[in-house]
Amino acid sequence: MQTDITDNKAIKIDIEQIIKSKNPRLAKALPGFLIRYIKKILHQNEINKFLEENKNLYGIDFTRAVIKLFNVKQNVIGIDNIAKDKKYLFVSNHPQGGIDSMCLIDNVFKNFGETRFMVNDLLLNLYNFEPIFVPINLFGGQSKEAVKKFDEVFKSNYQILFYPAGLVSRKIKGKIQDKEWKKSFIHLATKHQRDVVPVYIDAKNSNFFYRLANFRKFIGIKSNIEMFYLPNEMYKQNGKVFTLVFGEPISYQTFDKTYSSTYWANYVRKTVYSLKDKIL
Repeated sequence: MQTDITDNKAIKIDIEQIIKSKNPRLAKALPGFLIRYIKKILHQNEINKFLEENKNLYGIDFTRAVIKLFNVKQNVIGIDNIAKDKKYLFVSNHPQGGIDSMCLIDNVFKNFGETRFMVNDLLLNLYNFEPIFVPINLFGGQSKEAVKKFDEVFKSNYQILFYPAGLVSRKIKGKIQDKEWKKSFIHLATKHQRDVVPVYIDAKNSNFFYRLANFRKFIGIKSNIEMFYLPNEMYKQNGKVFTLVFGEPISYQTFDKTYSSTYWANYVRKTVYSLKDKIL
């Protein structure tokens, strides 16, 4: 996402300019009504207004401003049963695509202190989330500098949040669930001796989002065009309740060589989804 960043000046999102800079030929070909539709579905005006009003907020303060904007209520289960004097790797399902992350950051920060979130490096353009966001390049290799920073974060005393799926949940076999979890978090947990805390987040997007995703897949389009609608999906969450269930920490020593990292990743994934049963 292209942004305009200067000192004491809010990020300003300009969808039309982004398209022009990325693909000038496409920008000329797009009719005006389609540009207006794109701006509307991405809530460009509303987001820019919010960014201007909160341009001096960063990190956890900006995160909580987002939660307040959408008037989201939180129901948190099990977090008081986790020792507060250790550094963890919190792993979770990713059902919504925005508000779920804000709620996870809010609760971990509130209960365990300074927090870092491994995110798609494109999100670093939202500089108000500094220093919480730590980049992961989902579309290519990591630079040496990025790998070094990544390693430093895991060696630190920060609490770390991670979405092993790397993508927002889809409707698979009639159930809203993550795709297969990547095994990298198992390696990171054992390498840096961090116990893993499974977290289940109970939330969902609209049926339109899931239908579009399945239709796109059915007709053979590989690009995740449904992600284009995630800002709109966030605005649909206004006033809703997000339930977060924190499970018991799983010792990093559990992930031994008896089974493969892929097996252990799937084991933790199943553990996360089993936490849904704790919701009354």
